[in-house]
Amino acid sequence: MIYYLGFYIGKLVSNRITRYFVRKFYNLFQAIYSGWVSNQLGCVEKNFSIHSPCFFSGLQYIKIGSNFSAGRRLRLEAVFRYKNVSYFPEIIIGNNVRIEEDCHIGCINRVEIGDNVLIAGKVFISDHFHGEANAGSLSIFPQERPLVSKGRVKIGNNVWIGEGVSVMPGVIIGDNSIIGAGTVVTKSFPNNSVIVGVPAKLQKEIHD
Repeated sequence: MIYYLGFYIGKLVSNRITRYFVRKFYNLFQAIYSGWVSNQLGCVEKNFSIHSPCFFSGLQYIKIGSNFSAGRRLRLEAVFRYKNVSYFPEIIIGNNVRIEEDCHIGCINRVEIGDNVLIAGKVFISDHFHGEANAGSLSIFPQERPLVSKGRVKIGNNVWIGEGVSVMPGVIIGDNSIIGAGTVVTKSFPNNSVIVGVPAKLQKEIHD
């Protein structure tokens, strides 16, 4: 009974007039949500758009340029305190940046994303780990280990990051680079790089 009721409600709302009003309501909701989030950021420029639901920590430590948009389920975390330890995170995102759905950016140090960057879905960018890879850390439950940064992350201008990429701590990606889908980036690459693989390797450099 419940299924058939839901089915016919779905048919009802699928007509053109209803879709029009639903779309208008959804756009209004997204505008309200974007305004609410932007008011909590450390700094944000014009044309900020973000789709709900998203998950945030330390918005006051995040600065975003103009013409920013992000899809659903973005996790944007500037971690300023964890297990009674204080951190001083900075997430800086430039102008004309688009982030697709299900991405996670985590920071206790500094993550910088340049201008004109396109990030596909399910991308993970972090400047830290839970503990060290040593015997001392292994004696502690993972969630109880202190957060440790191996260095800042910087992604240059005009970079395209493909689906399912992971960018690890201490990595610098040069301007105009392309990172292929599923790549795990554990070291830095120069400008104009095409980067693929697990771990990432330089496939080629693009020259004029």
